[in-house]
Amino acid sequence: MAARKSPRTTVKSSRDGRKAIARAQSSRRSGWLWLAAGVVFAAPIVVIVIISIIKSPGQPTPDTESASLQSPPATVAAGGETMPPWPAPADASAAVAAAGLPMLGSEGAVEHIHAHLDVLVDGQPVAVPAELGIDTKRGTISPLHTHDGSGVIHVESPVKRQFSLGEVFTEWQVNLSADNIGALRAVDGKAVRVFVNGAQQTGNPAAIMLGDRDEIALVYGVPRPGETIPSTYDFAEGV
Repeated sequence: MAARKSPRTTVKSSRDGRKAIARAQSSRRSGWLWLAAGVVFAAPIVVIVIISIIKSPGQPTPDTESASLQSPPATVAAGGETMPPWPAPADASAAVAAAGLPMLGSEGAVEHIHAHLDVLVDGQPVAVPAELGIDTKRGTISPLHTHDGSGVIHVESPVKRQFSLGEVFTEWQVNLSADNIGALRAVDGKAVRVFVNGAQQTGNPAAIMLGDRDEIALVYGVPRPGETIPSTYDFAEGV
């Protein structure tokens, strides 16, 4: 016959059982608290990792953008030697890289100026194309670019820096020197001349630095007495 437990033994066993249950519940609560703390701690790390994965490897960062703008502006222009008109290059990013400039995720605001460029060939205007320095497929933009076909050159850079006419023409992929614009050469009495705000400049036009609200006229042809050279430009309000 099995021995019967005394009431005191039964009460003690019940009390021990409740304590064991309480300890187990406390342990579970502690486990959940540690788990919650771990989730809170890990969440920012997970977000950073996800952003890093989503971000394209080729997407520019502020550090790389600024670093690539530390070099002095180019004073030569590299590009094709073809006859006008000259369209915007098919690969804007490659053309900007050839100019030694970075592609930005957005327009900079530290250096913000505008100049205007007229190109005249034998007295006739040659259009400066829209979206020079803008890669619409990748959603990136050079600190030196055009938005439309007006000839207004926008400088919107994240760092203080000068920009040159040579960099504009390399982004345009049109070769420019004191002796040629593309395939147009200074022969048979024809010359390549450049004027800034009506004043003729000497030397390589690619070395000209852009100034705020400058009117730059690049003229090819036989110089003629009384010819009209643009000396000013009516910039839109707010530009």
